[in-house]
Amino acid sequence: MKVLILGSGAREHALAWAFDRSKRNTGLFCLPGNAGTEDIALNLTGDPSDPLAVMGAWRATGADLVVIGPEAPLAAGVADALRTEGARVFGPGAESARLESSKSFARAFSDRAGVPSARTVHFQRLADFERWLSESRDGQVPGAPFSGRLVLKKSGLAAGKGVLESDDRSELRSFARLILADDELLVEEYLTGYELSVFALTDGKNYLILPACADHKKAHPGDVGPNTGGMGAVCPVPTADRTLIDRIDREIVAPTFRQIARELLGYRGVLFFGIMVTAEGPRLLEYNVRLGDPESQSLLPLLSSDIGDLFDAVAGGSVADVRPTFRDESAVGITVAAPGYPIDYPKGIPVESLPDMDGSSLVFHAGTVRDRKRGLVTGGGRCFTVVGLGDDYFEAHGRAVDAARKVRFEGSWFRPDIGKSFFLD
Repeated sequence: MKVLILGSGAREHALAWAFDRSKRNTGLFCLPGNAGTEDIALNLTGDPSDPLAVMGAWRATGADLVVIGPEAPLAAGVADALRTEGARVFGPGAESARLESSKSFARAFSDRAGVPSARTVHFQRLADFERWLSESRDGQVPGAPFSGRLVLKKSGLAAGKGVLESDDRSELRSFARLILADDELLVEEYLTGYELSVFALTDGKNYLILPACADHKKAHPGDVGPNTGGMGAVCPVPTADRTLIDRIDREIVAPTFRQIARELLGYRGVLFFGIMVTAEGPRLLEYNVRLGDPESQSLLPLLSSDIGDLFDAVAGGSVADVRPTFRDESAVGITVAAPGYPIDYPKGIPVESLPDMDGSSLVFHAGTVRDRKRGLVTGGGRCFTVVGLGDDYFEAHGRAVDAARKVRFEGSWFRPDIGKSFFLD
């Protein structure tokens, strides 16, 4: 089976790594890929969000399966264009992709499905938001029992960074002004608990749930600082036992797929449920329509089934016959970032050294490129994900931290506490 993977991040490198190990692999291509994928696949030139460029790559490679990694190509209708020509595609069409590309659409959809989520107010005009905010007293807003701390979200795509959590009225107004200049604003009640990333693979009729992961969005140890695209992830999550996952399935996942069927969205791919586990039970934070980054980098190394069989079943409509298996191990992924990330950061920093991929630790590139002298340089804010594998969390975490220290380029940094909160009283 020849596979074309769209995207250039660490998630796409992890996907390429998994497909490279597939017994069905007869050809692997990445559009555009990165300096890591070029060692195991043929990187192609082009924009993965341009349907015409992707169609050309699909025809040129003769790919039997196209796997769409990031959200932007899905929102741009790349999956629709490919399916129109008869391609097998892992990823939903543009209408279904609105579950991520429009948080406003997604919240209305989850309400129709009866899914428990944070209470939400929508705004399209700054004056309306400022009036709403000024009418609140001591954090209590008439008609909406929100706490003093609020969550503001950009409705459209924002690469995981269009969110502000704050109780500072000045900060809230500034963020709202920025978002409302060209998008819709969602204001949500601030939920307390811990977050899970739950992924469900679906062929449009049936679905199966993968092991839960826990992403770490905040930039600094102790979950403080600005939101990022993700500073690391653990899999499995010790608190996500069978009882909790069954409840998430019953109250959130199953109702979502019933509503997808009612609205004839024809979803094929993976649906990502961002969950807050509160004292009152699980609540939906958001939908994403692709595998998570950095979650994929911790999840995929634990997959013991052949990814070729699994993804082909999703694209071909036969998930009901598949039962994926996973290693009884732990994985801890740590993002190594550029200086200044997630605000302002340089690109093109020469990479001095990387750890070996020795089986107990893995290194996935994110946007890296080769300069004219074939030297490795960074290509973004999140530059690498290093993953430690072990018999338990502590062994995996130790290996991940050790590997992260061996990633060397000027100004590199990482969060050393990924996953530790699950083991603190």
